[in-house]
Amino acid sequence: MSKLKAVIVEDEAASRETLNNYLAKYCTDVEVLGMADSVKTGLEAIKKHNPDVVFLDIEMPYGNAFDLLESLDEIEFEIIFVTAYRDYAIKALNLSAAYYILKPIDIDELVSAVDKIVERKKEGDANFHTKILMDNIKSNTIQHKKIVLPQMDGFEVINVCDIIRAEANDNYTNFYLTNGKTFLVSKTLKHFDQLLCDFDFIRTHKSHLVNLQYITKYIKGKGGQVRMSDDSYVDVSATRKKELLERFK
Repeated sequence: MSKLKAVIVEDEAASRETLNNYLAKYCTDVEVLGMADSVKTGLEAIKKHNPDVVFLDIEMPYGNAFDLLESLDEIEFEIIFVTAYRDYAIKALNLSAAYYILKPIDIDELVSAVDKIVERKKEGDANFHTKILMDNIKSNTIQHKKIVLPQMDGFEVINVCDIIRAEANDNYTNFYLTNGKTFLVSKTLKHFDQLLCDFDFIRTHKSHLVNLQYITKYIKGKGGQVRMSDDSYVDVSATRKKELLERFK
């Protein structure tokens, strides 16, 4: 396979050079054709070089990465986001299973992200995660955002509003959906607790994460139980009972 054509969009000159040098030394599948320092010059570089992958800083002067992406009619390249901030953007990236690396750049993380994109190019489904990310950014309602659920043989893309509950299964998680389907997902419940806590989900128990929209009844007890819309019953631990009841006040 020919080398991946790349563009770096990063407002800090030292960071641009560091990333460029790392790519030249450790990622021989990548050829950097252009570098830019803002949304405006980034758009110009992307249109000029038609890259396979863009290394894109999230926060820049006079705009951010999402402003740049929304300015494009079509996104025909993969993106590796680069950021110094563990903020709202990281949650959006994780929800969409988009690629990102944190500053200061870890070489192993950089190589891993590039390797994944090389594999996706071989499989012929490049840019998919970016399209999901942009759908999520444009979505006005929290529960109508999409989530990418990784599985052993690939991944499923579902609407957050279609998840009734999730249940821990060792290092995996079982998802139960409104259409009656279930999925075994190759990440822990803790990962999804952190990811979905802003989406009307609550951890009722160390093994259970539920969508508040689908609770139909609370049953008293030391911790108690909740009945879900699919007639399943989920335990509530004594330590999480107060938080659950507070959410219904």
